[in-house]
Amino acid sequence: MPTSLVTGGAGFIGSHVADELIRLGHKVVVLDDLSGGFEDNVPPGAVFVKGSILDNDLIERLFERHRFAYVYHLAAYAAEGLSHFIKRFNYQNNLIGSVNLINASVNHGVKGFVFTSSIAVYGAGQSPMSEEMVPVPEDSYGIAKCAVESELKISHEMFGLDYVIFRPHNVYGERQNIGDRYRNVVGIFMNQLMKNEPMTIFGDGEQQRAFTHISDVAPIIASCVDVPAARNQLFNVGADVPHTVNYLAEIVSGAMAKRCNVVHLEPRNEVKIAFSDHSRAENVFGSREKVSLQAGIEKMTAWVRQHGSRESNVFEEIEIPQNLPPSWASVARVRV
Repeated sequence: MPTSLVTGGAGFIGSHVADELIRLGHKVVVLDDLSGGFEDNVPPGAVFVKGSILDNDLIERLFERHRFAYVYHLAAYAAEGLSHFIKRFNYQNNLIGSVNLINASVNHGVKGFVFTSSIAVYGAGQSPMSEEMVPVPEDSYGIAKCAVESELKISHEMFGLDYVIFRPHNVYGERQNIGDRYRNVVGIFMNQLMKNEPMTIFGDGEQQRAFTHISDVAPIIASCVDVPAARNQLFNVGADVPHTVNYLAEIVSGAMAKRCNVVHLEPRNEVKIAFSDHSRAENVFGSREKVSLQAGIEKMTAWVRQHGSRESNVFEEIEIPQNLPPSWASVARVRV
């Protein structure tokens, strides 16, 4: 029975990956600081450790004690738009924390490092995005993810650390933190509707994304270490069909049995059209029928109805207030 570390395993995607690993027969240790996750997301049978990937001493103790065969690194602060204004926080959590894990993995002989990157590495004007494209990230979050990808590549070349990189996109579903006001538009819409508030959309709502249900992502990530052809490769993974944010609002309001009441805010700096090609993943992991947007939203709606709305989290350490969207600036505290 291999022992695997899942960072961010109390969060959304991480908890589903931990579930799948337990199902596959792994002993799972979850490391999460609960900044965006919840302890009740951690699956039964997993060992939960509350702590940060920035705590290098803690990481060293965990690797020494558990002798991990695999590391699944899903811990991140994944707010692309906000990352422009929290650069130091972004790079500490999404880059330096990742390097701590890579160092420990090399030093302790980990057999495989699985990393969830993002299609944010591609930047604009490259849809459909394919793995052969040269990354040109347009936000600090994408830059950090791109840097970790490069670190894994050179760590393999220098030290023999095997890895698999996934670039998921616009993932939604059960256990998502719907109280997060900065990311995950599906959850934001559902939380607003449950509070009888209008759904807020930056810009005209014609941004296009391929919204991906969690069940089309987590099983592939968990099982990749057992697929030899996946070793030292990177893969786009997610839904194939892009939809506008306006259309998403209609689908979500319909599933929630609420009127589609939308308020358009000032546009923010973001990629207008972003969806990816998944041919490489299908060639390696096989093709499978994916969850439609309607079916996925209905599944998430059923879960949200059981768990209720959450209070929105306010990010209180804005480093650069200039050009911060007004809806964020009204509740922000500037840190210098």
